[in-house]
Amino acid sequence: MATASSLFLASPVANAPRTRVRSAPSPARPSLRLRQPSPAVAAAVQADHQPAVAAVPKPPALPFRVGHGFDLHRLEPDLPLIIGGINIPHDRGCDAHSDGDVLLHCVVDAILGALGLPDIGQIFPDSDPRWKGADSSVFMREAVKLMHEAGYELGNLDATLILQKPKISPFKETIRSNLCDLLGADPSVVNLKAKTHEKVDSLGENRSIAAHTIVLLMRK
Repeated sequence: MATASSLFLASPVANAPRTRVRSAPSPARPSLRLRQPSPAVAAAVQADHQPAVAAVPKPPALPFRVGHGFDLHRLEPDLPLIIGGINIPHDRGCDAHSDGDVLLHCVVDAILGALGLPDIGQIFPDSDPRWKGADSSVFMREAVKLMHEAGYELGNLDATLILQKPKISPFKETIRSNLCDLLGADPSVVNLKAKTHEKVDSLGENRSIAAHTIVLLMRK
């Protein structure tokens, strides 16, 4: 079961703030780059923990638990678009305190929700400079750690990305593969879909990106 101390990260992280740099147009067949956390960020996860919020009650030992996650970020020019840990070529990216990975953020919230734990904004608050520009894989690994400490494993995950541009189909399997690696899950239990918003509201006007995730956790 997750202890209160496992929720809180205390070592300083030397994450340099993002700078807005106008990039050159993407080539027709871009090479995708998997984002890896820096040694400083990895060290923060392993550091001694200090409480930041109240201890969370131990959840009942149910045979399974279900969680839902949702996230939305505004898109702005000249920022990187990171989805599922993959840098996607686009002229806009997510404006966020961390790297703005909308998919990983909602997966983290779904896992935390299933465990009855505080949401990602409470555990990794945007008021904390340690998470400025942080790689969201750090948040994912902590959520997976909490899941295992609570005595659960992933049953299955179903995620839906909502964005008008760019088309995700060329990158879908790479994103899904990286998501499976972060979760330590077989591809057969991780599903990823992508939808447009039919040019309606901020999503359809390419001013924002959103994601929904549902997870089923099974008792080990």
